[in-house]
Amino acid sequence: MWSLLVLVVLVGAARASDVVEFTDDDFDSRIGDHGMILVEFFAPWCGHCKRLAPEYEVAATRLKGIVGLAKVDCTVSTNVCQKYGVSGYPTLKIFRDGEDAGAYDGPRTADGIVSHLKKQAGPASVELKSEEDFTKYVGERDATVTGFFADSGSSAQAEFLKSASALRESFRFAHTNSEELLQKHGIEGEGVILFRPVRLNNKFEESSVKFSDDKFTNANIKKFIQEHIFGMCPHMTDDNKDQLRGKDLLVAYYDVDYEKNPKGSNYWRNRVMKVARSSLDQGKMLHFAVASKASFSQDLSEMGLDSSSGELPVVGIRTAKGDKYVMTEEFTRDGKALERFLQDYFDGKLKRYLKSEPIPESNNGPVKTVVAENFDAIVNSEDKDVLIEFYAPWCGHCKSLEPKWKELGEKLANDPNIVIAKMDATANDVPSQYEVRGFPTIYFAAAGQKMSPKKYEGGREIPDFLSYLKKEATNPLVAEDEKPKKKKSEL
Repeated sequence: MWSLLVLVVLVGAARASDVVEFTDDDFDSRIGDHGMILVEFFAPWCGHCKRLAPEYEVAATRLKGIVGLAKVDCTVSTNVCQKYGVSGYPTLKIFRDGEDAGAYDGPRTADGIVSHLKKQAGPASVELKSEEDFTKYVGERDATVTGFFADSGSSAQAEFLKSASALRESFRFAHTNSEELLQKHGIEGEGVILFRPVRLNNKFEESSVKFSDDKFTNANIKKFIQEHIFGMCPHMTDDNKDQLRGKDLLVAYYDVDYEKNPKGSNYWRNRVMKVARSSLDQGKMLHFAVASKASFSQDLSEMGLDSSSGELPVVGIRTAKGDKYVMTEEFTRDGKALERFLQDYFDGKLKRYLKSEPIPESNNGPVKTVVAENFDAIVNSEDKDVLIEFYAPWCGHCKSLEPKWKELGEKLANDPNIVIAKMDATANDVPSQYEVRGFPTIYFAAAGQKMSPKKYEGGREIPDFLSYLKKEATNPLVAEDEKPKKKKSEL
């Protein structure tokens, strides 16, 4: 009897999924039933799909009645996957009214999926008609930009709605024409207020910011949002990380969890904010954020920070140029260690952190081994051209290229003006001007033009490389099989 009860519970749990499952037989007939739906095309053996599955299930439940989530097993339903050009797993697509509306390029965590899809579902700006509507809307996890307009047909409201439409994928918008709400928030005629998330309210900054420009234009409203949306020290997540990066940013990493431990999350954030407030009041320009160690373990690895450091935050700065600085002193509750770290940063006393393999003791082979610590000495040497391969040890294409790359180095070993090099891009920091998204990636850095390397897009046989270098090299190429023959002595 007990075994039967357990079986019933398990079967019930299996049926409780809020993710719709489509097949070849019913995809076309059912996809149009949903105004907007996210579809995951997956394969059961795919590791990325397995990691996404629990997040996808949670998101489906939280979005029930708002946006549908569905999945298609491409190992079974091959026709529909072929129809939509699925070539890798998981592939996620948004469908609107049965039509493919494009790839989903948002976060792949439950929080991120929910936030991203909510912004795309329904109108760009939600109309709030009562205090109850307002309280519920601004109480959500993310910041809210709310427009207050006495006249629904005003040009100010029209400009606000333009901004909402342009930025809907990034931020949440609402508007109201309620006289009660206008009066409560001190708005006469028209106004815009940015309300920060309630969970992030603190004593170091106001929980809301009013748009103060007299000119209600789309451009001015967007500028206001961009400048104030995140506040002094936002909670960095998968959903907003791309908007925060690209600035000089200090991040304190610890066990941030606003679902299970909001009090503990704000305890450390407030200590960061106290120091941030003091620094900003002194006119020192730096952005601040807090983030979860678990969610950003890759960031920690790239800065050599310890993710198992207990409850204390670990701190790193990444500049807009990609330079990294790490706080080596243990974080203190009074914030003094963070103050000293910041002072050293602004005084230029910190050594830039480089993730680097050791410099090779011997580097006399035909292909020079480059690591982060000797990159400048080898690649940025002004008097030589450099053709460099960025590889990953596990990459099959890189392994296939290796003997050819060595042969190319041997052919050009006697050329004093060119260097053939390679770098493990998984174990070393790659300079920002070299964009490496796949392996192998090859760049040519000409002598005297090291800040503007050219990405090599040609074939990967020896003649292809030699032909390219003959055209691009600063000096005439001297290859092994092209050495000038000695003239025969005359009789």
